[in-house]
Amino acid sequence: MTGSRKIRVLVVEDSPVVQQLLAHVIGEDPRLELAGIAASGEQALRMVESLKPDVVSLDIRLPGIDGFAVTQRLMRDHPVPIVVVASDVRDLDIPMRALQAGALAVVEKPGSMARADYQTVARHLCTQLTIMSQVKVIRQRGRPRNGDEEPGGPTDRRRGAAVPTTTPLPSPLPPSMAKRQFRALGITASTGGPAALVKLLRGLPTNFPLPVFVVQHIGAPFVAGFSSWLGSVTPLPVALASDAPHRPGHVYVAPGELHLTAEPGGMRLVHGDPVCGQRPSGDVLFSSLASAFGAAAIGVLLTGMGEDGARGLTAMHRAGAYTIAEHASTAVIHSMPGTAVRLGGVTEELPIDKVAARLLELVSTGVEPS
Repeated sequence: MTGSRKIRVLVVEDSPVVQQLLAHVIGEDPRLELAGIAASGEQALRMVESLKPDVVSLDIRLPGIDGFAVTQRLMRDHPVPIVVVASDVRDLDIPMRALQAGALAVVEKPGSMARADYQTVARHLCTQLTIMSQVKVIRQRGRPRNGDEEPGGPTDRRRGAAVPTTTPLPSPLPPSMAKRQFRALGITASTGGPAALVKLLRGLPTNFPLPVFVVQHIGAPFVAGFSSWLGSVTPLPVALASDAPHRPGHVYVAPGELHLTAEPGGMRLVHGDPVCGQRPSGDVLFSSLASAFGAAAIGVLLTGMGEDGARGLTAMHRAGAYTIAEHASTAVIHSMPGTAVRLGGVTEELPIDKVAARLLELVSTGVEPS
């Protein structure tokens, strides 16, 4: 945004009471202004085209077409930053599918002003709307998959920025690296991460020989649902990490508000201050892998805003680990992986659709991606 112009928010919400509440929340924030209110998915599609808002606050359960379908159509026809605003954290199938389709974040609905945490939740929503309004979203082209459209990679344009038309090909793996025995894989992602994680994990076979530790920046109330959803759409078993042993071929997601560290014998959850503004933090996870596994670890830093994970990945690189950063050609936001590249902490940059194949080369499974 330039000058003093406020960020224009389109609210998509069918409840009149919640419409008024969100209008009040947005009106109270000096950074934002209400562009309009849509009460259905169909109305939202028309209003985005006519009003051209800077960001959309999207309820997920709507009359007519749901928030998942709205996200798909907007990302295909009228790309705009979308923040999913969810009230029921127990059933996250549609919100998570919306993130996979191109929505940038899922946040908790403020609810009644009588709630003790109302101000905190409202401030978080406004901050996310402000931050996500700056993202240069990519037009997505869908392709049929089990009756749904699944977004493809970068295609037509980003608003205000050119999109590379080619992505780098992986270089041949050095023979010495192919013979190394790796023992752990760590992955960190933020904005755009759910879709990237699905693409990566879908490329790994069920007999993948390493434990996989994941830090995904997402609101604490949504972590358990995110973990369950991730396990339902990818081949490997997925669970919330705990103070317990880890097993090969299992994915462990850091729970909300706790740092995750990994050792050869197991995992440990740590209460501590946020690092790079995040808890759980990718820096904490990667640093623990550097210390505990050294050259026997692999680190992958995916799309995300800020710098979390960059210094931890650099620590892994200095310890001899193999480190991968998502290439700018596929990252929704290249800030996190780009910072790692600038710090000299990256063995190679790869577009997201090449990462799983490289991991299989590194672990020498001899199994084709599923």
